[in-house]
Parts: sequence; C-alpha cells; structure tokens
Amino acid sequence: MPQFQYEGRDGSGERVSGTLEVATPDAAAMVLAGRGITPVRIAALAGAGTGSRESSARPARRAARMTIDELQLFSRQLHALLRGGLPIMRALSAMQDSATRPALGAMLGELSSSLDQGRELSAAMARHPQDFPPLYVAMVRVGEQTGRLDDILRQLAGWLEFDRKSRERVKAALRYPSFVVAAMAIALVVVNLFVIPRFAGVYKSMKVDLPWMTQLLIGFSDFMVGSWPLLLAGVAGGAWAFRTWKRTDGGRALFDQWVLRVPIAGRILRHAALARFARSLSMTLRSGLPASQGIQLVAHTVGNAYMSNRLERVRTGIERGESLLRACSGTRAFTPLVLQMIAVGEESGTVDEMLEHVATFYEEDVDYDLARLSSAIEPILIVVLGAIVLVLALGVFLPIWDLGKAALGRSG
Repeated sequence: MPQFQYEGRDGSGERVSGTLEVATPDAAAMVLAGRGITPVRIAALAGAGTGSRESSARPARRAARMTIDELQLFSRQLHALLRGGLPIMRALSAMQDSATRPALGAMLGELSSSLDQGRELSAAMARHPQDFPPLYVAMVRVGEQTGRLDDILRQLAGWLEFDRKSRERVKAALRYPSFVVAAMAIALVVVNLFVIPRFAGVYKSMKVDLPWMTQLLIGFSDFMVGSWPLLLAGVAGGAWAFRTWKRTDGGRALFDQWVLRVPIAGRILRHAALARFARSLSMTLRSGLPASQGIQLVAHTVGNAYMSNRLERVRTGIERGESLLRACSGTRAFTPLVLQMIAVGEESGTVDEMLEHVATFYEEDVDYDLARLSSAIEPILIVVLGAIVLVLALGVFLPIWDLGKAALGRSG
C-alpha cells in the first residue's frame, strides 16, 4: 500500500502534516476530510510500495465497484442490522454471505478484515474510493464520532435514493430529443450518399439547367460521396479530440458551464444541480460537519464541474471568515431563491432546514419541467425537420417540375 505525505489545516485553522497509508491521493483526501482536516498538499512518498502488486490489484478493484443501487442497498441493510443491535462485524459478515456478486462479497470481506485489524469503518471505506464517495466516508466518520452511525446510514440511503432518481429523470428527459437528432443526422447521411446521386444521374442525362438549390444539394452530395473516408476520419478524430479535451479539468468545467446555458435543457440541469447541492449540504450540516468541510465534500456530488469549481470558491470564502451567504453571493452560481433561503437560515440558525426546503422546491420544479420538456422541444424539432424536408423536396423536385411545365408548353 503506497504512503502519502500531506499538509493541511484543521477545524481551528492550525497547520497540520503527517503521512497516510492509502491506495490513492483521493483516498487520502477522504480520510483527511473524515478527520476534519482540509488538505493543502498531498504527495506520494517515493518507493512506498507502489510496485507490481498494487497494479495487479487494480482490475479486481474495478470489478468490485458498487453501483449506486448497491450502495443504497448496502446503507439500508447495514442501518437495519445496526438498528437491530447486531455488532458491526457480524452485520458485515451477514451482508457478505448474501452478496449478489462475488466481487461485492470480496469487498465486504476486505471491510471486515480492516475492522478486525483495528481500523474504524470510515477508514476501511476510505481504502475503497471506487465504492464509497468522499461524502459518504465523511458522513460515516461523523456517525462514528457521535454514536449515530445507524441514523447517518439512514440519511445516506435517502440521499442516494434522491441522487439516483434525479439523475435518471434528467437522462430520461434528454433521451427523446437526442434520439430524434441522431435519427435526423442518419437520414441526412443516407439521402446524400444514396438518394441524391440517383437523381443527379437522371438530371445529367437530361442536360438541362438546374436550379441553384438543386446544384447545391448535388454538390454537397458529390462531396460526401467522394470524400466520405476523410469525413468519417474527421468525425472520429473530432469526437476523440472532444472527449480528450472534456476529460481535462478546464475542458470539463467549460463544457459544463456551456451546458447550463443551453435553452430549456440547461435550466433543468441547473436546477437539478442546485437540488443536489442543497440536499447534500443540508445533510452534512445536520450531521454536525463544519460548513467549509461540508461544502468541500458536496462539491463532488453536484454532477457539474462548473458548479463544483464555484463551490470550491465558496469553501475558500468561508475559510477566510465570510458567511455562507456572502461566499455564495460572490460566485454568481446560485439563484436568488437559494441566496434568500440561506440568508433566512443564517438569521434563524436553521440553514439545514432552509436548504431542505430549497431542495424540495427544485426537485418539484425539475419534475414539472421534465413533464413538459417534450412539449417544449417538439415544436423546435418539427420546424427543423420541416425545413430540412422542404429544402430536399425543392432541390429534388424543382427540375422535374420545370421539365413537366416545358413538356406541357411544347405539347400545347
């Protein structure tokens, strides 16, 4: 297991440093967050066990990764077993026996082994960053420190249920327009490669002057037929370059910022991100985590890199001594409703409750917008599809119409 040297600040702002034996830098950050330490620097120690054994274990860890449904079920089962008075070691053993996948059972066995070696449950989970997100580990750590682990697991199960449903609703809403746009693109390719060339051959044999629209369609079709390998390579290269750029921190943040500005869909995605932010931060504040630490953890759950960067600015502002309202106002990433509810919460000491209301409001708003998304997008798609069909019809049939009129004139 590799070792990492860290530097950070604790809850009182004092500088701390030390070493950790964890699998990855992200796992080190999760352990520090669970201890109430904000990391400033995390660096791997040279020659600290990063050999072939570690690399050979990586495929097994990927195979053992829990889905969000499995993590939710894990939370509910562990909550029920602990609530029933079962010791945590026996609870994990029972869950391991009933695991639906061998890799999942192996991961639960590793958790039991870590507990048997004297580690806390949160520290054992931090050794599996693919399975347990930072917020989850930090909340479990709070539950261990306060003696409310079963209640924290219940809250986490509810949070995971909300997060799963919100993401599924957004994906379902965007599936229809994405399918229609893809179908239109395929239809255009088929028409230009197979349909228009046949008409072009007929028109060429007639030796007539063609309208400019027909000439444009035939020219574009000839270009596609003659250069389709280059076009295919260009599309594949462009897609690869786009995916590579999107995987960078700056590219992902810029793309996610653009997505939030897309008409209709951008509003839904923005409100869904705000709902996840409010629900997650409300849960962390209610559990007793400091606001700066809670925001640091929540930044990884909103599902939007642009919003995550803005939340990091909020955390920096709070660490400088600013109030939550002032720090959020300076980012220009939150709606007036969110800022107003935070202001009321800070005045009354009920920020967690106000954020809960914000989450509920935006969840309902997203549901309403998703319900009418199809009716809002369909007119746009119909207009675009109608324009494409009109151009194709005029370009293909105008010469035939002109020939028909000329033939009628000669016969008359």
